Amino acid sequence: MWKQAFTIIIILLSGHLAIAQNLGERTLDFKDESRNNRPVVTEIWYPTADTLKPADKHFSPFLRQPTVRNGKLPANKLPLILLSHGTGGGRLTLEWLAQSIANSGCIVAAVDHYGNTYDHKIPLEFVKPWERPLDISFALTSLLNNPEVGPLIDQQKIGATGFSFGGYTMIALAGAKLDFEQARNYYKTTGRKELEIPEFPGLVKLLDDSSMIADSKHVPPLKDQRIKAFFSISPALGFGFIRKEQVADIKGALYIVGSQSDSIAPVKTNARHYHQLIGKSKYTELPGKVGHYVMLGEAIDAVKKEAPIYFTDDPSVNRHAIHLQVDSLAVGFFKTALKY
Repeated sequence: MWKQAFTIIIILLSGHLAIAQNLGERTLDFKDESRNNRPVVTEIWYPTADTLKPADKHFSPFLRQPTVRNGKLPANKLPLILLSHGTGGGRLTLEWLAQSIANSGCIVAAVDHYGNTYDHKIPLEFVKPWERPLDISFALTSLLNNPEVGPLIDQQKIGATGFSFGGYTMIALAGAKLDFEQARNYYKTTGRKELEIPEFPGLVKLLDDSSMIADSKHVPPLKDQRIKAFFSISPALGFGFIRKEQVADIKGALYIVGSQSDSIAPVKTNARHYHQLIGKSKYTELPGKVGHYVMLGEAIDAVKKEAPIYFTDDPSVNRHAIHLQVDSLAVGFFKTALKY
């Protein structure tokens, strides 16, 4: 019976032994009516008793564990970990991390941040940081209200993780308050190059958009007290936090990961700065030539050739090994903070 219930996949890579049960995967289409029916497409991964079908083992441009599409949901309550992608990414760009956390015995839910994905770019959505925490909180509410998924979520064990702009999103959800004018002025002066990102060049000119500036003055509270633990990877917007009182409301467990050679979100003004400002945070800085985009999925050779800036690292860096290190940190952090 157990052989039918679970397929145990034993992967021996770089001396690391990982045991993974089958994972189910579903796509949920939520819309936030309070924000002009803003779409919040949400992907979930979860342990499933179903076995893989031939159609589940489809081609992917990224290395991934095949999942059972719409597989049977778990029978018991599980922790929930929410996931926020980097700017210009998408809900699947951190699937390696989502699957690792799901394999530890969680439901993982990753959202598409509307207008800020690789396949749907709305310029102003790249410079409106408050929309992202609102997306995550709305997705959480929608999942809890979902008749199938909601009853399976252990509401005392909810965490969240994110990368880059999504890393900032974690810190905002934890209770930090961004000084938007400080960030805006930094981007327009000494930090101009930090906004000239390859995902969408020319964003600096949008900082003077009158509608965006007006919106920034009416941002609702972003802290989500339902989320108890936050894992922030290569967070951006650190330069918008310069005073201790901006982070005084952070109560939940917070872990920050930075990369020493990150040129997109340099640790000096971002990950390391956040850690120094937020006294209770834990911190790991990946040494050497580890850059920003190492956190994206491991791509096949054809994709590496097509988009080397995102999928090719310094010869001294092993992307797979970095992923193993980060997912080990994340799983260990959530297991301790959420006690599962």
